[in-house]
Amino acid sequence: MVRSGLLGILALACLQGAAHGQMHGQHASEAACEEPMLRCATKATPAFGHDGTLWLVWMAGGQVSVANSHDAGHTFSAPVQVTARGLNLDWGPDARPKIVVDRQGGIALAFATFRDEAFNGQVLYTRSADGGKSFAELRPITANNESQRFEALALDQDGTVFAAWLDKRNRVPAKQAGQKYDGAGLFFASSRDGGATYAEARLAHDNTCECCRLGLAFAAAGRPVVIFRNIFEGGVRDHAVMTFTDVSTPGEIHRVSNDDWQINACPHHGPSLTVAPNGTYHVAWYTNGKARKGLFYAHSRDEGRTFSAPMAVGRPDRNPARPFVLAGAAETVMVWKEFDGEKTTVQMMISRDDGATWSPPKTISSTTDTSDHPLLVSNGRQSYLSWMTKADGYRLMPIEDQP
Repeated sequence: MVRSGLLGILALACLQGAAHGQMHGQHASEAACEEPMLRCATKATPAFGHDGTLWLVWMAGGQVSVANSHDAGHTFSAPVQVTARGLNLDWGPDARPKIVVDRQGGIALAFATFRDEAFNGQVLYTRSADGGKSFAELRPITANNESQRFEALALDQDGTVFAAWLDKRNRVPAKQAGQKYDGAGLFFASSRDGGATYAEARLAHDNTCECCRLGLAFAAAGRPVVIFRNIFEGGVRDHAVMTFTDVSTPGEIHRVSNDDWQINACPHHGPSLTVAPNGTYHVAWYTNGKARKGLFYAHSRDEGRTFSAPMAVGRPDRNPARPFVLAGAAETVMVWKEFDGEKTTVQMMISRDDGATWSPPKTISSTTDTSDHPLLVSNGRQSYLSWMTKADGYRLMPIEDQP
């Protein structure tokens, strides 16, 4: 990974600023904010518990913290620090702490740190068994000492926590054998005890792009699905989907779209995946390939074996970026960011026919300062936009209430 390239992408995307009031959504940040409080957060990730409680995990001041809200994000509980000291947290554009909450109120967390200046990472995990009052000691998700980054967590119906991440361990034997090694490996592990311990890490697919977020969901009980940027023949970094036979058995990979993005670098711009209750895969991604450029959406009705023709998303003259898609029983929602030279907006489209057609894009939020990626989260009845901005703090906005 080239440091100057990564920093350039960071600067252009304006991804590292976000803040929040002192545990309240209407307050903004101060100019210099190095505390672990939510108002200083650069990345914040939401999850709803089974009882409707909103949980939020964030990174700020080199630490990871968690709080909850019983009033849809208007106020939050006092934060609980997951980390006992400041860490060199992975600050890349596609990095953020991950959280899942099971039916018993157990909370599983995972996040990555940098081990060195060469961006070699380590994925750490922890669990709370007392409703977020305290968290267990941090542990590495694998004993391997090579780089792991871009972890993703998903919760199965039976409470199994499934984790996937990008892992560089296979570069060592390749180098020893005098062979070229491109990218990283897609590794995975599952936890049968709510994220307290994980099975031994296993390889799902090798030679993936090494620096883009993963999309992770379940196609059915016991069947995880991962979308990732793969390295295809000729150094083409297009997206692929893998559906597992079960939590221990990877499946075949299928190409989402032939964008022909041939690049020997790190896009730092990963895809989004959601699986509708009827089994339809909805995916959104960014590409700068020869065949197409910009944001695109497609769906699959045969478990990822084939996908619909890519549909362009957003205005090309406003640098559309960071798509996120979420499917519910009645509708599928997609959001993304655009920048018009003065302000950043979150755009939204809704499909009520399983991705066949979409409503016209409309602006649902905006900021003139820096911001995190827009996320979508659901409590099973209502979908929300979750967005952290420096100027206005944390926002949780019900989708159908948008003007």
